[in-house]
Amino acid sequence: MKFQPNNNLFSIKWYVSQMRGWSFKTYMLLMLGIGVIIGTTISSPIDLIAFVTMIAAIMGFTCTLAITNARPINGVLGLLSSIIYIIVSIYAKNYANVVLQAAYIFLLDLPVLFLPAWTKDAEKHIRGLNLSKWVYTVCFFIVVTGLLYLMDTKIFISPRPWIDAIAGAIGITGSVLCTFRFREQYYFWSIQGIFAIILWGVTAFQGDANLTLFFTYILYLSNDLLAFTDKHTSWFH
Repeated sequence: MKFQPNNNLFSIKWYVSQMRGWSFKTYMLLMLGIGVIIGTTISSPIDLIAFVTMIAAIMGFTCTLAITNARPINGVLGLLSSIIYIIVSIYAKNYANVVLQAAYIFLLDLPVLFLPAWTKDAEKHIRGLNLSKWVYTVCFFIVVTGLLYLMDTKIFISPRPWIDAIAGAIGITGSVLCTFRFREQYYFWSIQGIFAIILWGVTAFQGDANLTLFFTYILYLSNDLLAFTDKHTSWFH
């Protein structure tokens, strides 16, 4: 594929068009999610980390809804939110999540921004994993989990190495499947959502973050359920 920037990125009309045509349930979830994220942020002491976490959570949640609706705007939202998530994750000592957010940038965001052909009629290129691809996927997940755990215990010292490594490996595996447009990515997104809820819940309990990301990942999980149940989305319908 030819590398070139998406010229639509500088057009306000493009952003408006990208937010149109979503399923009704998606719009309802978006409004609910923004309200929950803002509410959980202002209910706790607000500092710079809390504020940027709120901004990243809103953009990241909107990004996941855009992916569900097969909208290329997820590249812009994902890139910006991932950069902020990296800062927040370093502050929280969730180092595998730093790697995960970097993987999102290179596997999900940059292809959308610099490979216009990759996003063209994306919903028409959705496919499923066969048995051999499932085996490769599981092996990939196991290897990534091991590498992230070693990083969290030998290079950087995370207070939550196993939860951090497993959540990161699931998300990286899901992003690879998303890059190649496999619908089974949503199995991984759903499981990753559960582990992310646990990760950021424990992180908040241990005093390394507020509860905003804990509730945000609950919202992410609800978006994953939409991919399975909403007939107006393309991944399973």
